[in-house]
Amino acid sequence: MENTNYERVYNMSFAGVYPHYITKAEKKGRTKEEVHEIIFWLTGYSEKDLQEIIKNKTNFRDFFEQAPQINPNVSLIKGVICGYRVEDIEDDLMRKIRYLDKLIDELAKGKAMNKILRK
Repeated sequence: MENTNYERVYNMSFAGVYPHYITKAEKKGRTKEEVHEIIFWLTGYSEKDLQEIIKNKTNFRDFFEQAPQINPNVSLIKGVICGYRVEDIEDDLMRKIRYLDKLIDELAKGKAMNKILRK
């Protein structure tokens, strides 16, 4: 992915993409609560934080830069998302965004929650 496209992604509102995460999960019989569990695991946000982020239309840059704690096990997230190996993405912020995409993908593919959350 070109770095010029990164800024476009960073400035996208999390609230604009969030419904797509829910839809993707629910179409495969998973739940909004499971999507939330993934978001909370990855970022350390709470339900209240998430509602504020959505209400304020926080962009992806701020979403990840203001995250209470990125889970220390994110390095265990491996594989391909959007044609790129997540572990090979050099840009830190883009890698975090792709981690979230990858986890939502795994949820939609029916993977067990404890595997998705790298337990």
